[in-house]
Amino acid sequence: MHTLITPLQAAQGDGGMSMIIMLVVMFAIMYFFMIRPQQKKQKELQNFRKSIERGQEVITAGGIYGTVRDIDDVRNVLIVEVASGVRLRVDRNSVFASASDTAAANK
Repeated sequence: MHTLITPLQAAQGDGGMSMIIMLVVMFAIMYFFMIRPQQKKQKELQNFRKSIERGQEVITAGGIYGTVRDIDDVRNVLIVEVASGVRLRVDRNSVFASASDTAAANK
């Protein structure tokens, strides 16, 4: 009787190990196809926001195109001119793209 039970227990033990390996492989696939690209995008966006300069054309999160006229690093605020004499105070974190980069990508 013991000779029949021992092989069955061994077979069940191998199934558990293969399940763990499958979970690790699935997590690795998720990491390389979803998490890692998102982290790279976030890092690029952070670097872009740090490198904003006066005179640069930007697009805000609300879709407003404008030109950076002043930068307040203490408050993390940009003064963006959207039309002649019309200036908006915008949080630096709400700027998502450079208008010149977007125009070049659309052509």
